[in-house]
Amino acid sequence: MDPPRVPGPQGPGPAPGDRPLTPAERDDYARLRAREAVHHRRLRYAATSVLLILAFVLSPLAVVAAWADSQVSDTDRYVQTVAPLAKDPAVQNAVTDRLTTRVVDNVDVKGITDALSNALAKADAPPAIVDKSHLLEGPLKSAMTSAVHNVVNKVVTSDQFAQLWNEANQRAHAAVVKTLTGEGGSAVQAKGDAVVLDLGTVVDKVKQKLVDEGYEKAASIPDVDKSITLFQTDKLDDAQSGMRLLNVVGTWLPVTAIILAALAVWTAPAHRVTLMVAAVGIGVMMVLLLVGLVVARRIYLDSVPPTTLPPDAAAAIYDTFVRFLRDSTRTVLVAAVITAVAAYLYGPGRGARFVRSMSSRATGATGRAMAHSGLRTGATGHWLRTHRRWTTGIVIAAAALVLFLWNYPTAAAVALVLLITVLVLVILEILGAASTTNGGKSGA
Repeated sequence: MDPPRVPGPQGPGPAPGDRPLTPAERDDYARLRAREAVHHRRLRYAATSVLLILAFVLSPLAVVAAWADSQVSDTDRYVQTVAPLAKDPAVQNAVTDRLTTRVVDNVDVKGITDALSNALAKADAPPAIVDKSHLLEGPLKSAMTSAVHNVVNKVVTSDQFAQLWNEANQRAHAAVVKTLTGEGGSAVQAKGDAVVLDLGTVVDKVKQKLVDEGYEKAASIPDVDKSITLFQTDKLDDAQSGMRLLNVVGTWLPVTAIILAALAVWTAPAHRVTLMVAAVGIGVMMVLLLVGLVVARRIYLDSVPPTTLPPDAAAAIYDTFVRFLRDSTRTVLVAAVITAVAAYLYGPGRGARFVRSMSSRATGATGRAMAHSGLRTGATGHWLRTHRRWTTGIVIAAAALVLFLWNYPTAAAVALVLLITVLVLVILEILGAASTTNGGKSGA
């Protein structure tokens, strides 16, 4: 009996028994592939949508977190934040009035008039004068208030006060951390539902100035309350909890938002359109954040009693503390607008084609004019022309890296980087066009 035959290896070509697909089978196969392609495309769009939503939600939180982290970790940045308060007229008036009141309140004016009455009585002054000597209490207190106010105002409005203010904040920067975490024990601290600033150095300076002005008794003025309330709100505990969370993620939240937006663009079937959508969405979130800061300002001003802080001083303090947050928000907004416009200009739109055509004609004409005048770029220009996409990508990536590494970039910095990037791209286009004197011959 012959042994069974073992089939040999299958050679090229259709396997035994294969046959061409019938038209009906081809239709089924095409339908299945189309259905699978649609399903895959829907999955990519779904993933892109989720990533974009996360990036949109995190973008304003990332800006706030980065701002909060900079106020805590960067001493120079913090001093830059609070430095203008020392020269703000509304804040100076509030500090002057508060310190004047507290100094005068600690002077026993009634004791002075009583001592005057006793002295007059011992000097056998007329009883009518002795009995009415207590009426001097009001004018005496008013005169003392005016004199102390003038001295305090000279101190508070002086350049020396601004210098002391900056030096005190420089030394007390660690107090910012304690304020945000609800701890105390330093110049700036949280007490109950208020954030207060210790002005002990300024009070001592005022007392010394009073002595220098001839008020020797000022040296014996007892210690007064040396603090002034900067913020007062019943939501301070909630704000502190939120700030602690933001400080923890202050470094990684911005990076996370950028990565999510980049992943959304990479995952999407249409990269350019998704980039434009991401930029527009982040720009809208920045506008909402700016609106939120305006609303928060109104809420804050309504929550501060005039007896605690005058409205103009409260407004100056709020605007000073959040001005760098506003600047950062505007910077991200400008960057988002530039990104959206750039993504559009790379698209097939009529306006985009017109702009590209005009710029190409202008750079081409300039380059050819250089070549005709003898300034040909030769092989280098030819390489720039043939690798235009690579050079453009490198320049744009370098600009993005500069902005990413820039320490606290502003909207003006973004505009400057954009201008330099456009100039570099234009120069590269001109150098590429200068490799030929016409459309087909390379320069020697």
